[in-house]
Amino acid sequence: MSELEHVGVTGTNGKTSTTRFVAAALGALVRPVPSITTIGAFIDDERFATALTRSGMLAALRTALERGARYAALEVTSEVLARGFARTWPFRAAVFTNLTRDHLDAHGSAEHYFASKAQLFHALPAVSGVAVVNGCDEVSELLLEVTPPGVRRLTYGVASRGAAKLALTACAGPVDLTLRGTSAEIALAPELGGGSVRLATRAIGEIFLENALGACVVALALGAPRADVLERIAVLPTPTGRFEVVAENPVVVIDYAHTPDALERTVATARHIAGNARVTLVFGAGGHRDRDKRPAMGAAVARADRAILTSDNPREEDPAEIAAAIRAGMPASFSVLVELDRERAIRQAVLEAAVADVVVIAGKGHERTQTSGGVAREFSDHDVARHVVTERGAR
Repeated sequence: MSELEHVGVTGTNGKTSTTRFVAAALGALVRPVPSITTIGAFIDDERFATALTRSGMLAALRTALERGARYAALEVTSEVLARGFARTWPFRAAVFTNLTRDHLDAHGSAEHYFASKAQLFHALPAVSGVAVVNGCDEVSELLLEVTPPGVRRLTYGVASRGAAKLALTACAGPVDLTLRGTSAEIALAPELGGGSVRLATRAIGEIFLENALGACVVALALGAPRADVLERIAVLPTPTGRFEVVAENPVVVIDYAHTPDALERTVATARHIAGNARVTLVFGAGGHRDRDKRPAMGAAVARADRAILTSDNPREEDPAEIAAAIRAGMPASFSVLVELDRERAIRQAVLEAAVADVVVIAGKGHERTQTSGGVAREFSDHDVARHVVTERGAR
């Protein structure tokens, strides 16, 4: 699809929401803008009915091109990058979100995992390429070192990620986070026009402000009008299963967080919203995936008031053994219940919550199936949560 200018998004967490933000922001230049993510293929806001395969991706991009598209946003995983995707697919720009522990079962080492992500930047065109990296991430300097000379380098950052490792092209001030969305003042360097702007998103959490900022930077770098970029990001709905509020009083949230870093940030957001009320987290870990991250997942949720450990996608592993590995990372005094039936775990968390509490159902997000014993069956956190909320309201 060389007729389109492709923007690739990679990183451990935040790829899907950043890709959707990029597509929305690039709509300030020309529409439609297709986006390919793990939750589906879209042409602007229209979900394109196709399998998430190479042929399905090509069909969506071809349709968008026929409708007048000039840009496309693609979520790019470490697995496809490790297989050489960036060397065969023409990316004009790349956005890096962050690098934390994940997928070591597939890569074998943190070094191979990073090297796979870096392929997206290493393959950028030297004359017209644009590299946008999270300048508060530990690997940002190394990532730009492998980027070809001549590629335009831009950085962004939010303080919750840590101190900036590089001078920031776009730097977020204090973040305002509510149940209605997230916003912050952004200081822009002269290469992006200078001054400050208010960046807002309907998504809830500093991680989404961070993701929106990366998308804003790449769109501005490609020539999109500033005011239009900000407006389009501000009205974009929250991606499915990304700190998605499905009920209030109590607040019930569905989130895809399944790494230690993502869980810690999700709990921090829930704690901010809950204030002095209780935060309950329902989560597990996938079977036959990076086993060593499980204790770290347990340690990451310590700011919650309690957790209900349950099954995620146990695959062929024993769900009880997965739960025990997570529990091993939790403080001894932490309040935890093990309920391996995910539907019962969700039901208990929602029915026992006080009106002001926050219940987070983490790990599966947008997924519509659960795999256990080698068999995939229909299962949706959304369907279960909404059914229990309705039942609670009828009492």
